Amino acid sequence: MSLSEILGSAVSGLSAAQAGLRSVSNNIANVSTPGYARERVSLSTGVTQGRVSGVVIGEPARVADRFLEQSVYLRSGDMGRADVTANYLDRLQALLGEPGAESGLPARLDAIAASAIEMTGAQSSTQTASAFTSNVQDAVASLRQLDSDVAVLRGDVESEVGYSVDQINGLLQRIHTLNATVAQQQGLGRSTAGAEGQRMSAIEELSGMMKISTRQQPDGRINIDAANGAVLVDGRLRQLSYPVAGDGVAQPSYPVIDIRFANSSGEPGAATGEKLDTAAIGGKLGGLLDLRDRALPGFSDQLGSLFGGLAETLNAVSNAGTTFPPPNRLEGRPTGLIGGDRLGFTGQAVFAVTDQKGVLVASTSVDFDALGAGATVDDAIAAINAGLGGQATASLQGGSLTLAATSSANGVAIGQGTPPSARAGNGFSHYFGMNDILRSESGTLVAPGFDAGDPHGFGAGETAQIVLRDSAGRTLGKATLTGSVGPTFGDLVTELNQGTLGAFGTFALDDRGRMKFDANPSVAGASISIPSDSTSRYGTGVSFSTLSGLTGHASGLDSAAVRSAVLSDPRKLPLAQLQTGAAVGQPAVGSGDTRGAGGFVDALAAVVDFGKDGASTIERFSSLLMGRTGTEAAQAKDMLSDATARRDDAVNRRDSYAGVNLDEELSQMVVLQNSYSAAARVMTTATKMYDTLLEMVR
Repeated sequence: MSLSEILGSAVSGLSAAQAGLRSVSNNIANVSTPGYARERVSLSTGVTQGRVSGVVIGEPARVADRFLEQSVYLRSGDMGRADVTANYLDRLQALLGEPGAESGLPARLDAIAASAIEMTGAQSSTQTASAFTSNVQDAVASLRQLDSDVAVLRGDVESEVGYSVDQINGLLQRIHTLNATVAQQQGLGRSTAGAEGQRMSAIEELSGMMKISTRQQPDGRINIDAANGAVLVDGRLRQLSYPVAGDGVAQPSYPVIDIRFANSSGEPGAATGEKLDTAAIGGKLGGLLDLRDRALPGFSDQLGSLFGGLAETLNAVSNAGTTFPPPNRLEGRPTGLIGGDRLGFTGQAVFAVTDQKGVLVASTSVDFDALGAGATVDDAIAAINAGLGGQATASLQGGSLTLAATSSANGVAIGQGTPPSARAGNGFSHYFGMNDILRSESGTLVAPGFDAGDPHGFGAGETAQIVLRDSAGRTLGKATLTGSVGPTFGDLVTELNQGTLGAFGTFALDDRGRMKFDANPSVAGASISIPSDSTSRYGTGVSFSTLSGLTGHASGLDSAAVRSAVLSDPRKLPLAQLQTGAAVGQPAVGSGDTRGAGGFVDALAAVVDFGKDGASTIERFSSLLMGRTGTEAAQAKDMLSDATARRDDAVNRRDSYAGVNLDEELSQMVVLQNSYSAAARVMTTATKMYDTLLEMVR
């Protein structure tokens, strides 16, 4: 070997040691940097014309295992979803208050039953009636406030969805740029360690926002797919498009998140045809979508069902009674019925007119069975008016029934006959809401009692959109109900069963005229929502969603309250009962009659039909609702603890392989220093040999 070759080998050895020391010093400087993967310089033997010619120094490369990194991405997605779910369910549980708290909903419902029992006592008075109506109003106000608080919570979730989409778009753009940098540096034979480290950090952050899978490409790029298979990162930049401002307002429905191609500045262009429309995408975004589309709406729906059961229970008792003296006028609530509708009542009801002392002035018992199977609402009204002989008049306007005494000195009352009147299990007065204690401007508060042959009353252009979601909140299908198949409720059922939703279950009318959906076993737990409804049955203002009973949202909770007349004057609480067998001139209503109080006590303890949510007592239904929420919140915390432990374990495994170990780096530094010294000695020796040769020539 010539002296030139010896000197070249020594110089390359010095350069190799210096390159190694730079990498070691860089590793030591980043010993506390999260996610940093140590660097190593690749060295190989230089060979020229078959002869060794020193050391070939490669570019520094990251020491990392992509499978361990993929495990971190996967665990980060699970943790991101668990974290946001636990946070919001904890906030929801806080809205319910501490178990056993006097301000809690269960306590307010218990107070109604307790005050009803007090009204049955010997000391029953206006004060006890006032306490009862106040407790009812407090319970309804608590339900309304809770529903409003959940809507605010949904708005917060929606805002965070918007922010998360913006954050994901920033990460996608950053990863796309780093991909290009890595590919360019690799093509030029330069080190890609720095860009790869930054890219890994960005991908890890993205994996916390949504569950992803990565694929390494030959040119150094990493392609990324979402959990549903949608492509997020490849050779072209993509961005998420979410056309909602994220202003924190709860909405009946939300658009899906589209994936669009974007230019280099991140401005979205044409749609790729792929969407993110389900909580199955995982990560923080998936958890937010699950809360927004399933968990929180489901809780609100249950609140609506609870109110519906409470209202039907209390109104059934109050409509079976009357006040003393009876009011001059009884005004019902909107029912959606018009005069030409099928009457649908069986049994008998008694309509009476009394003076201010409760003495009967006029009375008639209407036998609805005797009116015939084809009888209409107008036929019943005509029978009432004919029987009362001008002492009082019944009329129907906009679906609301009114019964008013002709003389301002008289009052009117309605009682049940033998057998009692009934439509969908509700007495005549109860069905029309003539003596309600609870009222709502947006709910009928009773089962409608329609059958398949009754007309649905959709107007021209009126539609209702129905959405079916699975137990995970994923949209299974949507249908826009138009009433175009035919004019009856049976035709509406046919339209739904023949449409998209019919593949997932069966629609039918139950025995109380409500529409029900029986999901197929493959989609057990699926739920129905009606995000938009422009229908108004024959212009009465009562929509399909209100009449159908498919959701608890249409129960009327949003505008519910104790009837103002009762709230302002507890003496107008209908605790007395009409003596249906009294003759004209005899007392029909007694001043000390408080039998209705016992009716409230019995009804509040009885099993209530909650429609799609089954049958239960009010106390048990509310307890299950509150308990279920608490259980879900506790489970979410446990899942967060588990997900955090799994993510931390994955990070530890990755870092133990790729992270910086000070002892190892210091030992490597000693080796490199010795290598540098050895190369320096070779250079010194070669220099002396040159000097000796030069001296010999001289």
